[in-house]
Amino acid sequence: MKIVKLLIVGILLTACGSDDGPGYQEPYDPSDDDPVVETLTDEELLDLTQETTFRYFWDYAESNSGAAKERYHPNDPTNSQNVVTTGGSGFGLMAILTGIERGYITRAEGVSRLNLILNFFQGADRFHGAWSHWIDGGTGNTIPFSDQDNGGDLVETALLAQGLICVKEYFKNGTTEEAELAAQADALWKGVEWDWYTQGQNALYWHWSPSNDFSINLELKGYNETLIAFILGAASPDYSIPAEVYHEGWADNGNIVTSASQYNTPLILDHAGTGTGPLFWAHYSYLGLDPRNLSDQYADYWDLNVNHTNINYLHCVDNPNSYVDYGTDCWGLTASYTRNSDGSVGYTAHDPENDTGVISPTAAISSIPYTPEKSLAAMHYFYSKNEILLGNAGFYDAFSPQYNDWVTERYLAIDQGPEIIMIENYRSQLLWNLFMQNEDVQNGLDALGFTY
Repeated sequence: MKIVKLLIVGILLTACGSDDGPGYQEPYDPSDDDPVVETLTDEELLDLTQETTFRYFWDYAESNSGAAKERYHPNDPTNSQNVVTTGGSGFGLMAILTGIERGYITRAEGVSRLNLILNFFQGADRFHGAWSHWIDGGTGNTIPFSDQDNGGDLVETALLAQGLICVKEYFKNGTTEEAELAAQADALWKGVEWDWYTQGQNALYWHWSPSNDFSINLELKGYNETLIAFILGAASPDYSIPAEVYHEGWADNGNIVTSASQYNTPLILDHAGTGTGPLFWAHYSYLGLDPRNLSDQYADYWDLNVNHTNINYLHCVDNPNSYVDYGTDCWGLTASYTRNSDGSVGYTAHDPENDTGVISPTAAISSIPYTPEKSLAAMHYFYSKNEILLGNAGFYDAFSPQYNDWVTERYLAIDQGPEIIMIENYRSQLLWNLFMQNEDVQNGLDALGFTY
């Protein structure tokens, strides 16, 4: 049997897998022309996943702005080709820094692309400093996310700001051009009027638009993916929010703390009344914010995220719905594309309370700092199905062994970004170190009573 090595540069060779376990190779038979893919080491698999995923933010970025597209469909490349996602672009900034460090691109190439992206966001529509969820990559104009959501999106803006801060720290001591890039990144995030989004209350609100004001009236309240907005709001030197916004709003005067547990694992914080919630809650705020030593009066955030991930894992191992292939190497529930009951493609936030038999690779992959052995086992499983799961920008967004290996050959920026970033944090702590060394971030954490 011919043995074919999948090149780390991301060239996918169609292959069929072996059923005899990791590392097994049948004796060579010259009459057998069916190739298999050689088993990768953990390091090779991490390299492969990061490099192919990087391509989402480099090769398949929006052409005019250089920023991240909301989605990329390889079989329909014109789908939403001009729709830039603000939060996903923040992930893209961090992915580009990773690409420089890993040698996928040169430092000069990274600086050139980052200049393009930052100039785009400098000229794009802003609403009291906040960007909209979606932006037209050709014009910089807002693309409404929904009927009333046609203005500032504070959470998407916070995710972009997290990336801007990392850019600032990475280049601040570089060449003249790099120092100017760092200063631009710093000025962009500091222009966000976090205090405007309190409506004068001890709370933060997600949306505001000139035509609809605060009519959506969606308060940011824990526990979910929005912690980063409070920390950056407190960190802002010109538009800061008072600590009461965090303690009375986000933490609900301490009612965020819970004694509930699942699978004998404490939840620690009330996950917005939903049980455990999707795993992206353990990723988005922590792409730059380092949870390893992070705690306040409500939680140890490392324990919180490790427990969250383990509950998600244990649910898949327990497999109460008896879905095909769920187990120790096939797990991971989060928001992603999904298979609707009629077989069409939709979108939902998968979690133990909303488990439809669809696995999202980003869930386990992006959790690698919290559960390295379990995440690597899942990655090896995903790779064993590389002929259907691995495309030109990394592992596809979602699949289901339950439904005859249904796969959506599509990608989302907000799912691909955490993969390359959290793998890098696991390997080198690059983004964690950059974000946490920022003096404004430290001031915000201090103001809210965090230790780190």
